[in-house]
Amino acid sequence: MDVKFLGKWKKWRDDPRNPLIKPRPPDWIIADPTFITSEESPDGLWHLFAHSIITGINHFKSKDGITWQNSFDKTFPGMRPFLFKENDKYYLLYERLLNIFNKSVISIRESKDLSNWSKPKDILTPTLSWEGKYNPNNGNPCLLKHKGRYYLYYSAGLVFLKDCLFYEPKYIGIAISKNIFGPYKKRAMPIIYPEKDNTFRNLGAGAMKVIYLKENETFLGFNNGIFKDKKSKSRSSILLLMSKDGIHFNECFKQPIIFPTKGWKKSFVYQLDIRKYKNNYWLYYNARNGWFFGVEKIGLSTLKIE
Repeated sequence: MDVKFLGKWKKWRDDPRNPLIKPRPPDWIIADPTFITSEESPDGLWHLFAHSIITGINHFKSKDGITWQNSFDKTFPGMRPFLFKENDKYYLLYERLLNIFNKSVISIRESKDLSNWSKPKDILTPTLSWEGKYNPNNGNPCLLKHKGRYYLYYSAGLVFLKDCLFYEPKYIGIAISKNIFGPYKKRAMPIIYPEKDNTFRNLGAGAMKVIYLKENETFLGFNNGIFKDKKSKSRSSILLLMSKDGIHFNECFKQPIIFPTKGWKKSFVYQLDIRKYKNNYWLYYNARNGWFFGVEKIGLSTLKIE
């Protein structure tokens, strides 16, 4: 990969109006955004889905991608959603909890208007040892179609964060199918995993969203690695990875492209979705302002295409 190409992917700019979406009390979390731009939607509006603890998956609408209103339009149980569009249909993939012990599967729903959804169909369930023995889980879906096949990236396994008293994903895997509804064939081993010597992924792999750049024949992965910093505090940042086959990824830079700073993103920068809109890439992500006691909100970062 040439240096000039990589260089531009460092220049992300946080929107000065961040955070754009806040949880509605008594909820303290609004997280894992996924969106469709006005150019891709059926009604000329921006649509964003994100999950909260109490109400599940929420549906937000916007005229400009900046000011969002929660439609409270047929929300349903679930978490960590991902929107995928093919032809004139929209598909919402999400993690569905089977019980309170973090056992989960990935389900899919279909819609033509982003409001009326089909009944859920489970398309990925835990089957491998590294996906968890006592609390098996598949979640954080990201779907990409490449050369007639559907690449489903997902998180599995859990790592416990002692200073937060909750779990985060330990591994990232991939499953591939010729049909969007499956069956999906899983790769036997994770494609992203924690590494002790990796400063920004020494605890867990977190999750990853992947895009494919046809002009460079390159996959770019946006990975929120889970790590322990020099003060032994748990954290998460967004790393940029690249791949030629969509399976074997390497880090592009030594430093994250989006990382914790202060205020609403003091402790963690978490999961995201990224889409191209006119002359920019828009990346929505959620961040947390504390550890055990913390509120999670959603913000925007953009990259200008030169």
